[in-house]
Amino acid sequence: MHPLLFEIPLFSGIRVYTYGVLVALGFVVGITWTVREGKKIGIAPDIVMDLAFYIILATLVGARLLYIIVEWHRYALDILGIFRIWEGGLVFYGGLISSILVSIFYLKKHRLPFFKVADLFMPGVALGHAIGRLGCLAAGCCYGRPADGFFAALTFPATEYSLAPAGIPLFPSQLMEMAAELGIFLILTLASRRKKFDGAVFLLYIVLYSVARSILETFRGDVVRGFVIPGWLSTSQFVSIIMFLVATALYCYLRPHNGDAQKRSS
Repeated sequence: MHPLLFEIPLFSGIRVYTYGVLVALGFVVGITWTVREGKKIGIAPDIVMDLAFYIILATLVGARLLYIIVEWHRYALDILGIFRIWEGGLVFYGGLISSILVSIFYLKKHRLPFFKVADLFMPGVALGHAIGRLGCLAAGCCYGRPADGFFAALTFPATEYSLAPAGIPLFPSQLMEMAAELGIFLILTLASRRKKFDGAVFLLYIVLYSVARSILETFRGDVVRGFVIPGWLSTSQFVSIIMFLVATALYCYLRPHNGDAQKRSS
């Protein structure tokens, strides 16, 4: 599509990639939404911004680390390539898990309720992720498998820096996941206004995204995402199963406990 946004002819040339710009835009939009919603429930903007800073760092490190683990054979011959994140190569689940761990540590240190703050952040995460998937479309990463008929919606041109195979009709996997993320964002926004206990929105996000990602993985054609069972179970599907089970168990555990607490307090 359009992997290279523009190039500055300085020295050997500075390249600005569309992928990196859209991922950054996703962070900005997601944080802006979270700051606005935080004001409504009494969480100060400086707390949101401070935590968001650490989440961004944790997300980039975690997402890159998991990608490097999956693609270690590639970076074993190109060590400096590990640091070229503007060229693509981020695994969302790696970023999600690392950001959760960092958030737990940060919120515990500052004596803030993890589940309440996590509920606040998750709609913005879904919104920002949807925008980031447009970056995947531009870069040609996360491309779909070959398709025909109605589902053959994307054919990538032979463009320099693009990661997708050129001239082959493919499932629009990037757009499919963007649509799923926007749907999750709308569901979480509604759920935030009707939640019965802290943690409900956070866990709902984990469940919805795990299901959506597991389904959408079947339409993916990029082999670099890694497989636990070659051709049958991708790394992301495997992580999705674990996340789904953990989130469901936590939801069942937290809901009655919070309900009992509310009854006692009343």
